[in-house]
Amino acid sequence: MKQPLIVGLGRSGAGLHLPALRTALARTPGLWRGPVVAVDPRPGDRAPVPDGVTVVPTLGQARELLPPDRAAVHVCTPPTTRLAVLTELLDAGYRDLVVEKPLAVDPAEREAVTALHARHAPRLAVVAHWPASRLAARLRALIHSGALGRLRRIDVIQHKPRFTRSLRPDDGHPTAFDVELPHSLGLVLSLAGPAETTTARLTDLRIDGTVRPGLGSAHLELLHAGGVRTRIDSDLTAPVRERKAVLVFEHGTAVGHFAPSDADDHVQLDIEGRREVFRDDALSAFLHHAYTRFATVPAEDPSWAADFALHADVVRLLDEARSRCAPERSTDEPPRTDTRRTATGGTL
Repeated sequence: MKQPLIVGLGRSGAGLHLPALRTALARTPGLWRGPVVAVDPRPGDRAPVPDGVTVVPTLGQARELLPPDRAAVHVCTPPTTRLAVLTELLDAGYRDLVVEKPLAVDPAEREAVTALHARHAPRLAVVAHWPASRLAARLRALIHSGALGRLRRIDVIQHKPRFTRSLRPDDGHPTAFDVELPHSLGLVLSLAGPAETTTARLTDLRIDGTVRPGLGSAHLELLHAGGVRTRIDSDLTAPVRERKAVLVFEHGTAVGHFAPSDADDHVQLDIEGRREVFRDDALSAFLHHAYTRFATVPAEDPSWAADFALHADVVRLLDEARSRCAPERSTDEPPRTDTRRTATGGTL
């Protein structure tokens, strides 16, 4: 079995991956072995780290403790550092990687990551706990059963107040498309198949005279190859958290309420007014599945390439959305006060 190596001890690495790993191990003893090794050069900025985690400041020192053949590496650094971190890890010989979303933040990085993947052929599991959740499995089963007829539309809401992190200059998330939407995009592609972007909008975050372009809210509309239409809305200035997917069928509606945070792992499913509540620790389940695959599925198995292709398509859709929202202003044109950006690239 593999031994965890976590790169980045911020909110994702220390706050989410470490607890999820321990939960997965408690449920399946022997899932991974040895102490957790972590790489983080910023002792003053990292989240609290529990006992039993060996922290070193560089990958070189981590490699001395945990060589590539024994490690499952969790890449938990901000999206803007993704390419550099993946390059360093793959050049160092690491091949089993659990990578936080998104894989890249622009077309050039997507091409570079794709080239890295082709050159090194890693077993790469992109974090996709929404599609891996029990709730998503229930929604897929409902679609395939045909009990409510054909699926017509999916509406996803991902709202949460995110002021402190968005205002940090080193946040690492270029726009609101990069914060919550990677999770929901993976979900809707798993539910309704391949899609193309039809509409995209961003708003800026404005507070106390500070403006963070594109980090207010995001709106994305898709048309799936099978005719299903998807609409995703994510407001990072909302007063409350909400994460839900509404599936509209020919003969009814199903609403899946995902856990709003890691504070509670219960979810809710409402099918035509019949509500059910159940536990769904999706991240632990995802990591359990990833470590099981590392132990049993060889690198040449086509499922690894298929997984990478799906997540590369998520990045492509995000790239297209950002491109559609990019402001087009001449150097002589004064900035406009309205921060809404349309899918055509203009400013309203």
